[in-house]
Amino acid sequence: MTISFVGHGYVGLVTACVLADFGNKVWVIGHTKEKIERLKKGDPIIYEPGLKELLQKNIKANRIFFTLDYNKAVPQSDVIFIAVGTPPKDGGEADLSSVYSVAEKLGKHLKLGFTVVSCKSTVPVGINIKVEGILTKVKPQKANVAVASCPEFLREGSAIYDTLNPDRVVIGSDSKKAIDRLIELHHPISGKRVITNLASAELIKYTSNAMLATKISFANLISFYCEKTGADVETVLDAVGIDKRIGRIFMNPGVGYGGSCLPKDVKALTKMGEVLKINTQFLESVNAVNTQAQKNLLQKILKNIKNKNICVWGLTFKPDTDDIREAPSLFMLKELLKYDYTISVYDPVGSGNIKKIFGKKLIYHKDPYTAVKNSAGLIILTEWNEFKQVDLEKVKKLMKNPLIVDGRNIYEPKTMAHLGFKYFSVGRKPIA
Repeated sequence: MTISFVGHGYVGLVTACVLADFGNKVWVIGHTKEKIERLKKGDPIIYEPGLKELLQKNIKANRIFFTLDYNKAVPQSDVIFIAVGTPPKDGGEADLSSVYSVAEKLGKHLKLGFTVVSCKSTVPVGINIKVEGILTKVKPQKANVAVASCPEFLREGSAIYDTLNPDRVVIGSDSKKAIDRLIELHHPISGKRVITNLASAELIKYTSNAMLATKISFANLISFYCEKTGADVETVLDAVGIDKRIGRIFMNPGVGYGGSCLPKDVKALTKMGEVLKINTQFLESVNAVNTQAQKNLLQKILKNIKNKNICVWGLTFKPDTDDIREAPSLFMLKELLKYDYTISVYDPVGSGNIKKIFGKKLIYHKDPYTAVKNSAGLIILTEWNEFKQVDLEKVKKLMKNPLIVDGRNIYEPKTMAHLGFKYFSVGRKPIA
């Protein structure tokens, strides 16, 4: 098939490369000349393990192409995926302006035949119907178009694997012809097929992300109880997670969830509930606990690190990505700067994106050891494997004060006590 993607972020570019690798001809439409030129040269722009190699392989094989011109890609496409961002507005509702703008541009360039336009962007229930209305209004008279919803469930850091090995492939449409074409396109991909209508497909994505956010916030809520009572949160959640009805995955206490999906989708689902006159107190609580988890860690830092020279390891919202959207580090750095801390930072791939926001307000380092040198306290905000494997005795010697505030519980308290650190984690007794 010939496929087009509008958008080349974590979802659009990864999925485009995978489908190209299956032998399809794939067009990726962008809106910024500089980014399109970089992509043409094999630079994926974003960091995702294995993506650069996959991109360059398919460019060399003449299977993936990049353009700013809708007319070059759209008329020859059998399936077009909308994969643009739907960030939250100030009130929490999804900003759908890019989706609507893309739909109008696509409609004007549709071929005089049958085309499937499928939305991978996360949109509230009913938006794909509006997209269909826009396409129908602006398309050439003889063009035949059907709309579908194919939500993505990729985890940044393992996006290629997740694209190839999803738990499920959700295809929602009111057109059997569109469903059949999308089933054919996804044939090489594993995972259970969930064939449904548009509304269900749209709500499946929000429901999945809200459940994951709930598990993280629930784990953090239990960590609050543990800190007040002397219980150990890791022991508690390990025992609870043994129950097959519950499971431990994603039930991880820490500094809270972030990224491009969970925060905005919880807020968008809350706003959707308000419009539908549904009580959203439960979802509001999920968000409130996440905020409280960040504030609690900040208070540990302020209470225990009086010297203003500190170090932060981990800036991205999770390991194996350079994405800092809604990362806990954004809140933490802004707050610590208000208290006049001098902050040295290190992240394996995320420093460049942080620098775009904070500029010269922070001191950037290229390795964890130079970053922590002479610091009065180390704060860990992302659970990179690199941090789990550092030479802690070397870290202790480099620090002015061997104190760690661990927002991800990556070290064992007994080990830290043995090494002579003051150690403050989440939901566990401090080593002071």
